[in-house]
Amino acid sequence: MRSMDGSDVDHALIEMVRVLSPYESRDWQVRAGSLDWSCWTTAAHVAHDLLAYAGQVAAQPESAYLPFDLVIRTDTPPRDLLQVVVACGRLLSNALAAAGQDARAWHWGTTDPSGFAAMGVTEILVHTHDIAQGLGVSWLPPESLCAAVLARLFPDAPDGDPVQVLLWSTGRAELEGRQRVTSWVLKAAID
Repeated sequence: MRSMDGSDVDHALIEMVRVLSPYESRDWQVRAGSLDWSCWTTAAHVAHDLLAYAGQVAAQPESAYLPFDLVIRTDTPPRDLLQVVVACGRLLSNALAAAGQDARAWHWGTTDPSGFAAMGVTEILVHTHDIAQGLGVSWLPPESLCAAVLARLFPDAPDGDPVQVLLWSTGRAELEGRQRVTSWVLKAAID
């Protein structure tokens, strides 16, 4: 299994912006796929999580998430919101590059930089899929990133097409011969 890093986060960010930027003028207050959130709220959630992961990697706390939060003004247009997502993603990429392979930080246990990279990529991919669905855009995440995420965070995932297996593992798709996932937990901690 290859170790995920900031370059994977950057790749996922580039893909998110490529897919969603042409639709910045659409109504982002519509529901994002099967989520209860709007497309706008879903993108803000991605930014929040990427920033939280960056903070964890940078500070390396041992037992909890840092007590800070991201606030994005509710009148922020989708174009600017995507820039916030990119900024938070790049903060995560930079924190991962600065931390080194031996760094450890808390995410429901001791987690290495590869785990934080994989969680960031997961947030970007699955929520880009949600937003794309909400905006009526047909898109699937890149196979190589899905395979890397599955290997790092979903070690018990079934064999099959990595894209469909990741979407199934996160409750976003059916998988032949399997019950639909309604609750999922990724395994980022290494302890």
